Amino acid sequence: MFENGLHHVTAFSGPAARNLDFYRGVLGLRLVKKTVNFDDPGTYHLYYGDETGQPGTILTFFPWEHAAPGRVGIGETQETAFRVPRASIGYWAHRLLAHGVTHEAPAQVFGETVLPFRDPDGLALALVGTDADGGEAGWAGGGIPAEHAIRGLHGVTLLLRDAGPTAAILSGVLGFREVGREGASTRFRSDAHLGGAMTLRAVGDFLPGRPGAGSVHHIAFRAADDAAQAEVVRKLNEEHGLVVTEQRDRNYFRSVYFREPGGVLFEIATDLPGFAVDEPAAGLGQALKLPPFLEPHRAEIEAALPKVA
Repeated sequence: MFENGLHHVTAFSGPAARNLDFYRGVLGLRLVKKTVNFDDPGTYHLYYGDETGQPGTILTFFPWEHAAPGRVGIGETQETAFRVPRASIGYWAHRLLAHGVTHEAPAQVFGETVLPFRDPDGLALALVGTDADGGEAGWAGGGIPAEHAIRGLHGVTLLLRDAGPTAAILSGVLGFREVGREGASTRFRSDAHLGGAMTLRAVGDFLPGRPGAGSVHHIAFRAADDAAQAEVVRKLNEEHGLVVTEQRDRNYFRSVYFREPGGVLFEIATDLPGFAVDEPAAGLGQALKLPPFLEPHRAEIEAALPKVA
């Protein structure tokens, strides 16, 4: 059984400098990799996470200077949530207000305290206060006291016409189990502390999503290695009749992609080799890193990218 939870979430954003200011300066996440979209090197691919960039802590962005806003609809991720200690929700409510970030009132969702807010592009985010101790250390290098720092991903909420077909993939292939229902929402959990929560919100007929700044492109689930990934692909093919891409080397993990029945783009990403494969852990995110096939084009790529710190 596949039981490792989320690996990362990838979204679109507006200007890279503004994105960096928010995720590093306000949320205190570490920029663990500054590279480009391997399939479209005219834009950055920015990876944020914990101190070492471990799977389950990563939120990534394709930033565009003049991106049109996206629209959340069925077949998309409605909200991305981070884990923080339950006692830190008050700290974060004050911090967000101090930085001009409007947030909603804290609410109880599936027995957990949730503080919803949005980033500068309108991406729906939340901080979830939890007492569960997964042994994750808070990182103080981002200006947030370690005791209050974001630990990693809590999970995502998917907006769907019908939750049933997606639930079958979560429970039958990806190692999640249903743990509760509240209104139109069904919560699934894996055994992972980081990225172990999936919420399916079934809304029937609704507007489809539109890609753009503030929308999520895909969500990725962990596979320990190539063999574990191949087993997931087998189950998707043989037991659910889903078409999966060939494996693609993303330098820091190896990936396959497929559309789950509700329309959301899912990725299965290997844990290895990790973000320290091309720069030391102490220097993560400082230099622009390119895959070998793009390295000969570094000068033109750097000339086309906006300057960021």
